[in-house]
Formats: sequence, C-alpha cells, structure tokens
Amino acid sequence: MTARIIDGKEVARSIRKKLKGRIADLADRGVTPGLAAVLVGDDPASETYVTSKAKACRKLGLYSEVIRKPATISQEQLTEIVAGLNRNPQIHGILVQSPLPGHIDELSVTLTISPSKDVDGFHPHSVGLLLLGRPKLRPCTPAGIMELLAYYEVDTAGKEVVVVGRSNIVGKPVAAMLQQKGSAADATVTVAHSRTRNLAEVTRRADILIAAIGRPGTITADMIKDQAVVIDVGVNRVDDPSTEKGYRLVGDVDFEACAEKASLITPVPGGVGPMTIAMLMYNTVTAAENIMAADQDALP
Repeated sequence: MTARIIDGKEVARSIRKKLKGRIADLADRGVTPGLAAVLVGDDPASETYVTSKAKACRKLGLYSEVIRKPATISQEQLTEIVAGLNRNPQIHGILVQSPLPGHIDELSVTLTISPSKDVDGFHPHSVGLLLLGRPKLRPCTPAGIMELLAYYEVDTAGKEVVVVGRSNIVGKPVAAMLQQKGSAADATVTVAHSRTRNLAEVTRRADILIAAIGRPGTITADMIKDQAVVIDVGVNRVDDPSTEKGYRLVGDVDFEACAEKASLITPVPGGVGPMTIAMLMYNTVTAAENIMAADQDALP
C-alpha cells in the first residue's frame, strides 16, 4: 500500500487564505504588518530562503525589508541593527538568518530581538511561554508540522511520537508542542538523536515519526512501523549531475521505500518547507496584531 502524500503547498495556501482577512482588518486600522530579515554573508541557501520570504510578503501585501551585510560585520554592528529594528514602528517581525559567521554570538543577537517581534520564536521568552503551553509566537517549522497534522486530521492523543533530532529550531520545540494538553497534542513523545542506541528499535515504536536530524536517507523503511505517519523535516543537497543545478534536494527519509509502508508521508521538497514560510507570515501578522493591541492598552 502506498502512503497518502501530505501536501505542504496545499496547507500553506489555506493558511495564507485565512491570513488575508486579518491583514485587511489591520489595514482598516492603518497597520501593514512588516517583516525585516537580516542576512549576513553570502550563503546561497540563506539568500534563497530570505528571497522566498520577501516574495511571500509581497504576495500577501505585507511590508518586507531585507538588510544584507558582509560576513565581516562586528557583533556590535549587528546588535545595533537589530536594536534599530526593535525601535522601528513599521517592523513587527525580525529574523536574523542563520547560519551566522563564527565570530558572531548567535544567542546574544537573539536576546537583542524584542520578544514581541520574535517571529522565529527563538528568544528565551518565547521558548519559556511555549513550554508553559501559552505561546504567543511559535517557532515556524514546528508550528508548520503541527498545522500539517491538524489539516490531515492525524489523531495525536495518546499516540507514540518519535522525534529524531534535538535541535532548538525543530526537535525540542515540536516535542514540547506535541506533549501539551489540548487538540493536536496529548502525545507520548520520545526524542532520539545521533547518539541514540538502537535507533531503529526506537523509531519502529512510533505511530508518528518526525525526522529532523539533517542527514539524507537516515530513516529507512525497516525503521518505521506499518501505517506510521512520517514527517520529513530534512532538506539536504546531494550531487546529481543529471540536473541543471548539479544537485537535488532530498530529506532525512528514504521517501520511495518508506512511502510503501507509511499511511501518510511528507515529500521533500513540497512538504514541511512551504509550511515554514507560511507560519512566518502567520507569526508576522500575529505580532502586528499583538503590538497594536499593546499600544492601544498603553493609551491613557
């Protein structure tokens, strides 16, 4: 039996459609949600990603600003750029694109971002609220995974979920979300990683398997149970001379083989990827609404 494909592009379209009404309401009040992305250096993947974010903003009618700086920028200079964006009333969401050069302390930069504008959801304030089950701005990729599960009506309550990967960007936050009380949650979650012993034995227990380890083809068919739901977060470039670019994108999952056993599976590309940008748009609009409400509450 071949798995049903989880179409991230379709779900992302549904999210953008719902956002249009909220954006129109903000426009009626004189507010255009604004997103600023800071790109340091000339990493091609980062450039592509930031360009995609700016394009998504334009399509929705959001204000977008991309600040490009050389890899030689100092910590102090980068911090001042972020501080200036905190003060800018036209900007409601700030993201500093990773990876940053080795001489930059990424945590210090994240701490400079105002929590109210932390649309990546990486600030310790945002992380703390997430763990308390009261998030305001959720990390985009984990939030996108949760939206995919909800859209395809995947029952997570009481189910065993295995997350392969323990990054602060995906693994840890998605595990926290799935453990919360409420709809599309209430799961029993195991976090595995590159040092996990007998990884295949752990992953075969999963009703829902989320692969976010950053290694192509790590999850093979013998590592999943029959009819499991498989979410592949990995985006890896592998050499392919037959393509125009000389490479192709693959996930952390052996898609063809696992699709023969799974009930639902995300492709790469076209699965989780589109959801990350859609949730960034969602967070930017939410941040604009929250900031506007806070400003109104502060009026005498």
